Amino acid sequence: TMTIHSEEHIVDVHVRSGVYSSDTIFDYTHGYIATRLFSRNACFIMKIKKEYIPELQELGRLAFERQTMRDLYSPNNVWAQFQSGNSRLGHLKDWLLYGKHIENLCTGLPLYE
Repeated sequence: TMTIHSEEHIVDVHVRSGVYSSDTIFDYTHGYIATRLFSRNACFIMKIKKEYIPELQELGRLAFERQTMRDLYSPNNVWAQFQSGNSRLGHLKDWLLYGKHIENLCTGLPLYE
């Protein structure tokens, strides 16, 4: 499911698929995406790059197309590949940078950037 909070410039994406379940937050205000993978008990954070990630309004339109047409006829599919690296727990300076929504999602989990 996808919930778009236009006034806060936040998109919540919840995938419920057994071992592949995850929660993702697109925080357009702070410019970061955070994905919490439940099978790995970890949080992956990446900077939003405008050339690869659709704008908030475009993301809503793509979701609407997907829901109504059941097939996405757009070249703007969003895929990300994470490579494991060094993790760390978030500190106050991280939460100031990433924002409260990502803090709520990732607090207490190893962070991978």
